Amino acid sequence: MLKNVPPVLSPELLKVLCEMGHGDELVIGDGNFPAESVGKNAVVIRADGHGVAEILDAVLTMIPLDKYAENPVALMKVVPGDPAKPEIWNDYKAVLARHGENPEAIAMMERFDFYERAKKAYAIVATGEKAIYANILLKKGVVQ
Repeated sequence: MLKNVPPVLSPELLKVLCEMGHGDELVIGDGNFPAESVGKNAVVIRADGHGVAEILDAVLTMIPLDKYAENPVALMKVVPGDPAKPEIWNDYKAVLARHGENPEAIAMMERFDFYERAKKAYAIVATGEKAIYANILLKKGVVQ
């Protein structure tokens, strides 16, 4: 056991966060995200039973976001015709603000563009999140 580590961070996820360097990207996917097929070239970590906001909060206790990137956070745009803006995005903004990150520095990406970017991620965390459009991509910054 370690002190002060959020309990939702598995040993595998802690190892991956440590391995990631400045500019590496991490996707935290909802329960519908195709983590295994998109993550063929990434480390895929299962976090079933946990939500994206919960994992996001824990991850941001361990790593900063890239302050040199205009948008160190990306979300998947809602496809036209689907329900309005997901409420969970407000939770993400609150988590970002709580960790001293800019809650407005979020890029909105078209669905397939998000998938293409996610294919280049260092790691993908597959959660059990039930909210739709709950996927979030983070660019790791420099620990100072």
